Amino acid sequence: MRLQKWHGFFLLLLILGFLQGNSGAYVGINIGTEVSDLPSASDIVTILKVNQITHVKLYDADARMLKALSNSGIDVIVGVTNEEVLGIGESPSIAGAWINKNVAAYLPSTNITYIAVGSEVLTSVPGVGQVLVPAMNYLHKALVAANLNLQVKVSAPQSMSLIPKSFPPSTAAFNSSWNSIIYQLLQFLQNTNSSYMLNAYPYYGFNEGNGIFPLEYSLFQSLPAVKQIVDPNTLFHYNSMFDAMVDATHYSIEAMNFSGIPVMVTETGWPSSGGSNEPDATVGNALAFNKNLIRRVLNGTGPPSQPDQTINTYIYELFNEDKRSGPVSEKNWGLLFTNGTAVYPLSLSTSDRVTANSTDGFCVAKLDADADKLQEGLNWVCGPGLANCSAIQQGQPCYEPNTVVNHATYAYNDYYQRMHSSGGTCDFQDTATLTTVDPSKLQFSLEEF
Repeated sequence: MRLQKWHGFFLLLLILGFLQGNSGAYVGINIGTEVSDLPSASDIVTILKVNQITHVKLYDADARMLKALSNSGIDVIVGVTNEEVLGIGESPSIAGAWINKNVAAYLPSTNITYIAVGSEVLTSVPGVGQVLVPAMNYLHKALVAANLNLQVKVSAPQSMSLIPKSFPPSTAAFNSSWNSIIYQLLQFLQNTNSSYMLNAYPYYGFNEGNGIFPLEYSLFQSLPAVKQIVDPNTLFHYNSMFDAMVDATHYSIEAMNFSGIPVMVTETGWPSSGGSNEPDATVGNALAFNKNLIRRVLNGTGPPSQPDQTINTYIYELFNEDKRSGPVSEKNWGLLFTNGTAVYPLSLSTSDRVTANSTDGFCVAKLDADADKLQEGLNWVCGPGLANCSAIQQGQPCYEPNTVVNHATYAYNDYYQRMHSSGGTCDFQDTATLTTVDPSKLQFSLEEF
């Protein structure tokens, strides 16, 4: 698939500056692959780099993705599939071979920082639970043997359902039937300075709550005084179900007599579409959740019981996985459709216009430029040039005035501001010029072109 097909995805991903806050907290993204017509690994990495996405989580150790991520500067969580856990947990030699093939072979050019062992093994494939921690230990020992243990940590994503009663957070505890394995897991994480990986979904918490909690609480939206959510034991106020879930996990860890183990949220999100029995899976709710989630995580604070701990988080997920089975919502967690267009215009900024001052000026279209060349320049810059042309699409804030010169000015300047420091020019077949006037202040009428 050619990357030009994917320029529509910019409707969504001004995100990731998305994704690194001044506090050091970050928001990453999961990349699932049950997608029809999945773009190539190199195109996916281009999408990530253009949008300054700094952290990704893979569900396997796909060689094409790991190779494409080489020298990208992107931190990578590489996954051990559930099908692989049993063999690794029963054989140190298999664990060693897995590390050599899927980690050591790509370091240091591919910045692998974590190995995620399985996906919710204890709740999704409980029969494999007994070998989960042995698998983690064998992988860690293989990293030690390769002198990679200080660079690459090992953990295992777990479902929130391991905590049967998560509210109030202060009384939360892990399911006692798993106590032995969870104790071993926590001991491993503490001994290796690793994080507890949590998959936390307020969407499911809200739906399973049967009206106990308001929708606004699940979407990080403010609540009136009469609806405030308070832990009666600590009197901590919870502004979101997400914070309560993370805090419930901290309290559950403490109930096992462990402390100081960070919690990393390896999956969270909200579906943008669902079946007739899934009324809250909507574009509006998905946009609200992810927009507010990003703001929440990047403020760098922890939940009420751990205010100094950041909650590094990975959104589920980059693409709608249309090949997934199950309810309609299962196919609709992505930020992108399978044809490359954005599901909704997710952005951290308050405006899509270029407003930052530039010491190198602004790039604008020439009013007397050849019309055909101007259209060619616009097509290129919004395609292979990878400018963010979302705001000049129909229905978006900079669509009007609907003229080629106006749209080209917006796109040219977006490209120039992104790329001039690395050699990008303001020419476009002599259809553009530099100016000291901010193009967001310029107006072009239909008569002018």
